[in-house]
Parts: sequence; structure tokens; C-alpha cells
Amino acid sequence: MKKILITGAAGFLGSHLCDRFVKEGFHVIAMDNLITGDLKNIEHLFKLENFEFYHHDVTKFVHVPGKLDYILHFASPASPIDYLKIPIQTLKVGSLGTHNLLGLAKEKKARILIASTSEVYGDPLVHPQNEEYYGNVNTIGPRGVYDEAKRFQESITMAYHTYHGVETRIVRIFNTYGPRMRLNDGRVVPAFIGQALRGEDLTIFGDGLQTRSFCYVDDQVEGIYRLLFSDYIYPVNIGNPDEITIKDFAEEIVKLTGTHQKVIYKPLPTDDPLQRQPDISRAKEILDWEPRFDRSEGMKLTLDYFKGFSEEELQKSEHRDFS
Repeated sequence: MKKILITGAAGFLGSHLCDRFVKEGFHVIAMDNLITGDLKNIEHLFKLENFEFYHHDVTKFVHVPGKLDYILHFASPASPIDYLKIPIQTLKVGSLGTHNLLGLAKEKKARILIASTSEVYGDPLVHPQNEEYYGNVNTIGPRGVYDEAKRFQESITMAYHTYHGVETRIVRIFNTYGPRMRLNDGRVVPAFIGQALRGEDLTIFGDGLQTRSFCYVDDQVEGIYRLLFSDYIYPVNIGNPDEITIKDFAEEIVKLTGTHQKVIYKPLPTDDPLQRQPDISRAKEILDWEPRFDRSEGMKLTLDYFKGFSEEELQKSEHRDFS
């Protein structure tokens, strides 16, 4: 049985990756310090013999006994509400954490896949964004702690591949949504759904003409899975190129939830990107991958998940900035 370490395993995307690799017959070692993750996302796996959990911060030395075949490094705050609150930890998990895990991969002769992000493109001057674009990032702005952590992460990963021969893969993740997102994590999908379910007005920051491209989590996991087992070492965009303005997306949410809220507008946060749309030509060519879920289907599944929240849980959540 192949053994895989998944960091950030109790988070939104990490927990879905745990499900996938357990299903594929791997022995999964899940690791998370639970700063933003939640054990309820993976508690259904605890009873399985081929699953184990380590409560550990990867910015500290990481030890895994015995053989290890693969590592997925997904430990990192991923929403503005988190990385603005814990900026130092965000920088450390992208730098020290990545360094520790690359060292572990070198020691174990394991293949490692690093989770990067569309945020490496910053507020892009090229549209749609392809992997050859170097980005437009404000290094000292509020988002710089996340953007630069991920850019450094890519650089040190390539250095370990080049100088130590470590088998590395890099995925650039665009906006992903689905069950297990936190209602109050600040991202636009749970923010809008949470407001609609609470009967609040939907809050748009800026004029609402900025765009996002939303990828359903099952499609994202499939792309990551294929990339891990490919022979390609350079960054690959995984996301859904179906672009929509935030204003139009808010209207979709109102229609989907059957509510009748107004949309209110607030100032756009500093360095909030005005456009997000992945060029997935490389993923299509190398991985034979493209998204299968359209937004209407994925959003219905996501709404069904959030409808399972109690009234108390809904009221505890609060809407803040989004990415």
C-alpha cells in the first residue's frame, strides 16, 4: 500500500484530498495544526485502518516514521480573513513549512506536490492568466504575505528539484468551492450563501464588475490527482475558465436560494484583483483535464451542504472581505 502525507488535511481542500486518496487505496497520513482546519472535515475517516492523523505544525521539524511515497503540501491559510489575521504564520508555512517538507521528500525519496495559487499572478495585467505570466504583485500590501509566501514556495520547490533531484509538482489553484468551506472564511461563495440564508443583504466590494472563475472541488481534486502522477514539473493552472462578474454572481445566488435580498456595495479592499480567469491549455494538453461540473450544478451541491447548518451556526458566521 502506497503511503501519502497530506498537510492542511483538516481544511476544505485537504479533507477532500484525504477522501480521494483513501478511496484510491492509499495509506493516508493527515497532518494539520488546526489553526484554520476543522477535525469534523475528516472525522469520518478516523475509523479506517489506512488513515491516521497528526496534530502538528509543519513550520516545526516534520518526522514521519517508515517509508513515504508521496507528499501533498496544502497547509496554509487560504482566505484573506485568515492571512490578514495571521500574516506571520502565513509567511512561515509557505517558507519554513515548505522547506521542512521538501527536506522530508528528499530524505524519503518521495514525490511532493506543492499547492500554489492564482494569487501568484496578483492583480493581473494579462488575461486570462497563463503559467508563463510572472504576475503583478504588491510585495508590501496586505495580500503580500500570502502572495509572496506562495511565490517563494514555487521558487524553493524548483530549487530542490534542480539541485537535489527531488520529484516535485506545482499546482496553481484558482477559486475553488464546495462542501466543507467555512461560512465565515471571507471568500465570496460562502459569504454570499451565508448572507442569503440569514436573510441579509448581499455585500459586494467595489462596483461588482471584477471577475472570478469558480471551480467545483471535485474537479479541482481530479486535476491535482492527475498532476501528481504526471511527469510534468512546472506549474499548472487548475481552475474553471467560466468567468463571471461578482455582480452577476450575486444575482445567481439570490435566484438559487429563492431569496429576495438587495445587493449593497462597499469599498474595494486594497490590491483586490479585478480579474481572475485561468488559461487551462496546459492542463488540457498534459493532464487531459478540464472541469466537468458547471457552476449551476456545483452551486446547488454547495447550497445543499450549507442548508444543513443549524440556525445557531448560521448566525455565528459573519460576512467579511472576500477573495
